[in-house]
Amino acid sequence: MRVDASGLWIAGDETATIERLTWTGERYDHERTFHLADYVDLPAGRDEEADIEGIARADGWLWAVGSHSLKRRKVKSADPAKAAKRLATIIREPNRFIVVRLPLEGPDTVGKGAILTGLADLLADDPHLAPFTAIPGKDNGLDVEGIAVLGERVFLGLRGPVLRGWAIVLEIDVREDGPDRLRLRGYRKHFLDLDGLGVRDLCPYGDELLLLTGPTMNLDGPVRIMRWSGEGQAKLVKDLPHGVGRDHPEGLAVLGDGRLMVVYDSPAPERLTPEGGVLADIITI
Repeated sequence: MRVDASGLWIAGDETATIERLTWTGERYDHERTFHLADYVDLPAGRDEEADIEGIARADGWLWAVGSHSLKRRKVKSADPAKAAKRLATIIREPNRFIVVRLPLEGPDTVGKGAILTGLADLLADDPHLAPFTAIPGKDNGLDVEGIAVLGERVFLGLRGPVLRGWAIVLEIDVREDGPDRLRLRGYRKHFLDLDGLGVRDLCPYGDELLLLTGPTMNLDGPVRIMRWSGEGQAKLVKDLPHGVGRDHPEGLAVLGDGRLMVVYDSPAPERLTPEGGVLADIITI
């Protein structure tokens, strides 16, 4: 997610959309939905989910990135045979394998943009990542969560894989390839010792990046905020609380006054408001 003076951009991870919320002075409200298919040519069309896991805003552009992950079906039955059958099914949804860049035409308006596909295909030949491109994201397979732009540098945080405790941030070199396509000229891998955690989100903080880190698998905590210059190793900023089976920190944004807003997946009941909203945490570092 990304915050600006008038509102908040967030990702739709179970749709092929991005959402815009306007700041009312008390809360972010008045949701507007932007279907990516209205602005770029999605590989699988309008209705298949894109699992958008990161939003970036920089230099008049709004970026969105899909998870680039395979999906294993969830278990919905206590019957061992039915559970085993579902766990054996792996699904590839093409809309997940995208990076999108849209021009910001106003504080809450975007225009026709450009799309990048093929990143996962390129990584299928990578000496570190190739084995994980065939593994579902929540099984420590390839799983992009978070995008940030610093000048000409575009960073993608990987929730997985984590290799012997080392997380990976990809820095991709993206160029225009016509009016509606982006071309990947190359990439660079940054290996970060995050004590076995993966990257759950990342966002600019001055000329550095803040990384929200947590388990790569479907586990509870620990969750930390780390600070990283774009080179070398990251430094601990703050440990975050987390729930058991709920309240998993999922998104990070810097507010105008320098404080951070953290939003949660599987929010606890006490975070849900009578008006249908969800409470986030505001922290100072």
